[in-house]
Amino acid sequence: MALGILAETSLIQVAAGYESGHTMPVLSLSISPSHDHYFTSSADAILAKHPLPAGKSIWKTDLKPFKISQTKHSGQQGCQVRSDSRVFATAGWDSRVRVYSAKTMKELAVLKWHKGGCYATAFAAILDDTADLDGESVSEGSDSSTNLAVARQSSAVSTVQQQRDEKARSTHWLAAGSKDGKVSLWDIY
Repeated sequence: MALGILAETSLIQVAAGYESGHTMPVLSLSISPSHDHYFTSSADAILAKHPLPAGKSIWKTDLKPFKISQTKHSGQQGCQVRSDSRVFATAGWDSRVRVYSAKTMKELAVLKWHKGGCYATAFAAILDDTADLDGESVSEGSDSSTNLAVARQSSAVSTVQQQRDEKARSTHWLAAGSKDGKVSLWDIY
């Protein structure tokens, strides 16, 4: 069984993944940031997209999956949906990390690097572009001549560091953990 929790204001929902839509135990579950569905992966080769009921229907347990995808890759776990809800990733016992379209559930990428089975994935959230390096918001109404003077005083080293920091904040990073004791970091489109 796998669990996910969604807390919005005074409403708390728990999504539980069990054999509904699968022939083997569910290994992982990830709720979409849009809060209207969730994905499950299991010991069999099935990925499923389930509705997340809202309102008075939250106690329904007879809901069928929206979509089921037979992947031919058993043992996928560590299912995670990216913060923009466009893709999700799974970690496989075959030492591969697979990235799927959240809309069509088609395989988009297979990431091969680990020597042992993969067990976990995690996406980094894209940070707000209006924050500067110190985490303070940049004011839109600030004096442009002051900003120009500060910009001229920046050294080439700090400019390169700022560019690296901006790239790190705006990249869709995917981390994957494996039985081989290593964590890989991937830049996903």
